[in-house]
Amino acid sequence: MNMMTLGGYTAKIEYDAEIDLFRGEVLGLNGGVDFYGNDPKNLRTEFKRSLQVFLDVCRENGIEQRLQ
Repeated sequence: MNMMTLGGYTAKIEYDAEIDLFRGEVLGLNGGVDFYGNDPKNLRTEFKRSLQVFLDVCRENGIEQRLQ
């Protein structure tokens, strides 16, 4: 399994042959955050974008982001 990290968050990375994209799933969160990209640079950009949306929604709603 391949991993990618960003700002203390870790995502597992897998290739989805059905859609010909790499898929990432952020681990250890109190909700689902996944993202897709066609190359490592795009995947990292989407990781950052998807994680930020999740963190913003958690902050706005007073929800703990990480699993306890």
